[in-house]
Amino acid sequence: MQLTAPATPRTQTRTRDADGMAVASFILGLLGLLVLNLFLGPVAIILALVSLWRGTARKGRAYLGLTLGVADLAVLAIAMAASNTVSWSL
Repeated sequence: MQLTAPATPRTQTRTRDADGMAVASFILGLLGLLVLNLFLGPVAIILALVSLWRGTARKGRAYLGLTLGVADLAVLAIAMAASNTVSWSL
């Protein structure tokens, strides 16, 4: 006799998707420090927030992706201020 209902496949899929988003946020945030930080920074931030909202098991990676996304935008702002242009290059 079963006392509790088994977890629905939808819940497992949602958590797995959230874990994937947390990892993607981390990778895109890290990559954004090198190239395309104007695009990859906000994407990393959004993916991190959505994965946290969905209840990811990889909260550390999601928070790291969020931090790296913000750092991407900060690096862009500092580089733009230093070069007095709208874009920057190495």
